[in-house]
Amino acid sequence: MRKQLPLIMTPSSETHSGGRSALTCRFRCGDACFHPAPNTSANEYVGDVIAGALSRRSMMRAAAVVTVAAAAGGAVAAPRAEAAEAAGQAVGKSGYGSGKGARGLRFTAVAPNTADTVTIPDGYEQNIVIRWGEPILRGAPAFDPEKQTAAAQAGQFGYNNDFLSLLPLPGEHNRQILVANHEYTDEVLMFRGYDAANPTREQVEIAWAAHGLSAVVVEGDRRSGKLTAVPRHRLNRRVTATTAFRLTGPAAGSDLVRTSADPTGRKVLGTLNNCSGGTTPWGTTLHGEENFNQYFANASRTTDKRYGIGTGASERKWERFDKRFDLAQEPNEAHRFGYVVELDPYDPDSTPRKHTALGRFKHEGATVRLTRDGRPVVYTGDDERFDYFYKFVGTKRMKHGSSRAVREHNLSLLDEGTLYVAKLTGDSPAIEIDGTGKLPGDGEFDGSGEWIPLVTATAKGAVSHVEGMTAEEVCVFTRLAGDKVGATKMDRPEDIEPNPHTGKVYVALTNNSNRGVGTNAKADEANPRNANKHGHVLELTERWNRADSTRFAWSLFLVAGDPNDPATYFAGFPKDKVSPISCPDNVAFDPYGNLWISTDGAQLGYHDGLFGVATRGERRGELKQFLTMPNGAETCGPVVQDRRVLVAVQHPGEVDGATVDKPASAWPDGPGKYVRPSVVAVWRADGGDIGV
Repeated sequence: MRKQLPLIMTPSSETHSGGRSALTCRFRCGDACFHPAPNTSANEYVGDVIAGALSRRSMMRAAAVVTVAAAAGGAVAAPRAEAAEAAGQAVGKSGYGSGKGARGLRFTAVAPNTADTVTIPDGYEQNIVIRWGEPILRGAPAFDPEKQTAAAQAGQFGYNNDFLSLLPLPGEHNRQILVANHEYTDEVLMFRGYDAANPTREQVEIAWAAHGLSAVVVEGDRRSGKLTAVPRHRLNRRVTATTAFRLTGPAAGSDLVRTSADPTGRKVLGTLNNCSGGTTPWGTTLHGEENFNQYFANASRTTDKRYGIGTGASERKWERFDKRFDLAQEPNEAHRFGYVVELDPYDPDSTPRKHTALGRFKHEGATVRLTRDGRPVVYTGDDERFDYFYKFVGTKRMKHGSSRAVREHNLSLLDEGTLYVAKLTGDSPAIEIDGTGKLPGDGEFDGSGEWIPLVTATAKGAVSHVEGMTAEEVCVFTRLAGDKVGATKMDRPEDIEPNPHTGKVYVALTNNSNRGVGTNAKADEANPRNANKHGHVLELTERWNRADSTRFAWSLFLVAGDPNDPATYFAGFPKDKVSPISCPDNVAFDPYGNLWISTDGAQLGYHDGLFGVATRGERRGELKQFLTMPNGAETCGPVVQDRRVLVAVQHPGEVDGATVDKPASAWPDGPGKYVRPSVVAVWRADGGDIGV
């Protein structure tokens, strides 16, 4: 039995936004929270209304005794955390731990804890689907962490898995295609003795290969929910930081994206910092390039500053090995990142695309619904303090079928249409929004909103709707376009997901500890707390429930934090019957219309997790924790099917001071092994449906 590692909260980690360790901030987003917010416009800010003066009381913690056993084949034991007495009493008093609940949420809630494992409900089982470094392409060697090479990594599952998609595989019984994002690399945990000031070329090229996307066929066990990767399948694929991409849409070919290596402005090498994403109705996957700014060095332009690109050397020093990462030499290279990427998982030889019509910013993800006449609508958020969220409405209708002509048509759907940015207005008097999270007189944070058009792309060209900016400029400098039209500043809009049952759209706003601090924008009805460190979830209803409407109503569905804190809100559900939650990030829906929320950087003293919450009916707002993460890890994914839940365990062991030689976690393979980001499947032990 391995002694439980404590939750490490160093002085430096406490100062980082969202509860992340300094190590996470350093490698994932380039210490974005330590720099002034790039948005210096005077636009109204919506995100701090919820975070204000929290009186966090009765914090529920759970100590855990963890067993981490590595079997001969590298299998991991799936121990359950034994909650400490205090947490157990809290569960018993609140009632949220019972197996009752809305359909799809009838499981015993997991108690908050700091266990170094994936903790799941009683009556459920789990397995590791695939780990960083496991071979998926023909000829790729088995993972050897002490003998890594770029060539090997290019054929192996990448690092720091984030967004997950499972697609059907017709003709192959019990098999599906798993597509995963690989957001970023943490070289300190990848390479023994890593010298951040002097990385080697081989280490840099391994990191290039560990970024990007993986497509791998997976096979389900007929007797359980266990899922395993099928190596060397013909559809398996790796996309890396050096894979060729096709740039499409209004900015493609413009002077803004041309470089010495690509004078046409239409061919880009690689994709970086893919965070969340989406699965399209036509069978492709979308991937949002998020914190791309951190990979570039020596910026000097005002537009680069608006995107958070630094003026000095980059963290990873890639500019030493490829001049395209040095903006002093290739000033336009950064303009070729920050887009929504589209991949066809059914054609491993296809060229993935970057869609400039969807705008350039720090895309957390991109999710799709169809209009009543079959046109695509894409929702996407800009994951930055005080930035915006967007909608793209296509003009071409999706075609059904699987022929090459049909697939080629559908791959062009995101190149023609109109990109909008959101502006929100509250319906309560401003005096009632005091920054503490106290509900206004009408008992709800709510209001109306409009989608402001930025650019319209057609087959014949594109038209800008922003005064003083061309269509190409709007697509490349989308943040500046949002500034100009007065979009509403939000508290880090991340994943956005339409409910397939009701059409309502849910926006995860992770946090914003700068809301109302100093000269920063203060709380408003859409962002009702100052110093918003726990985040909230906004529910948006398009006018007439039409996806292509230009007006909407909105309300705050959840205001996250300790349920004992009066500033929290759970859609009106009794707060003594819900799990505590902090920092909502990725979201997904189960077959019953329940919203599932993964967290990133929870600020309540215990590990991140996955939660399910009812969105309608008498149990609307009932939120229950389904699982928790190992030390230092973030919950990503997730995918919720009838009989299986999939999550990506990202950056386990990423705790301040941790290295290969001084690991902060023993997950997933036990002591003495490298800590490895992995995908986990969870299912009911009796083979029944999840939460039923």
